[in-house]
Amino acid sequence: MELRTLRYFVAVAEELHFGRAAARLHMSQPPLSRAIRRLETDLGAALLHRSAAGVALTPAGAALLDEARTLLDRADRVRVRVAAAVGAATLTVGILGDGTDRGAARLAAAYRRRHPGVEVVIRETDLTDPTCGLRAGLVDVALTRGPFDGTGLAVRELRTDPVGAVLRADDPLARREHLKLADLADRRWFRFPEGTDSLWQSYWNGGVPREGPVVRAVQECVQAVIWNGTVGLTPFGHDHPWELAVVPLLDMAPSRVVAAWNEGDENPLIRSFIRTATTAYRD
Repeated sequence: MELRTLRYFVAVAEELHFGRAAARLHMSQPPLSRAIRRLETDLGAALLHRSAAGVALTPAGAALLDEARTLLDRADRVRVRVAAAVGAATLTVGILGDGTDRGAARLAAAYRRRHPGVEVVIRETDLTDPTCGLRAGLVDVALTRGPFDGTGLAVRELRTDPVGAVLRADDPLARREHLKLADLADRRWFRFPEGTDSLWQSYWNGGVPREGPVVRAVQECVQAVIWNGTVGLTPFGHDHPWELAVVPLLDMAPSRVVAAWNEGDENPLIRSFIRTATTAYRD
């Protein structure tokens, strides 16, 4: 069995969907299906149950998934130890002003256990660059939120968070159990500078152009609400000052927490980081 084929299988087993797995692997679906069929032939066992309802693991597939993850992790550790031996074991991670995220804390602990000899450099960025410096070559991998222009990037979804409207606590709307975007149509919103990724800007503006103060960082958003009664959007799960309230929005798509890296980058430190992140954010 080749490591590449095991990576293919793990992708299908985790996604339980050939199309999503192919997109994750940046390949077309037919060669992926053929590779899995060859693997089943080599092992003499059906690994996946295919039906109109989707894909499910067979008992043999579940057993292989555990073993495949272990083998792939060990292979990456070998590469990392070789890199450490020549003094090259450094990974730069971009974080989008979200350092208190519990998923990120679990990821940091798990990655330290896997790679105690790797120096991890953290570069925190403001809200104007959702790729956290990835396109500029400032980081190896980014922990961020979508959506943004993913051209030339590989993106792995780690979690989704519901989104609410952030308001001053004495705002009349703050007493509501939930809101819709139309309830905020006549309000001033905080927004990002001109030139910010258009997909990113549109999402956090609720899909339409807004008027209001230009902000670059989370604290600037907070202060715009406290001082001027500005409104905006925020994912649930964050701690906010007592002066603020967050009201659920019924018609807002969840915010996607993602890891992103440059497409085609075969750095084993990144591969291990993505695999570790997938587990850490799922727990």
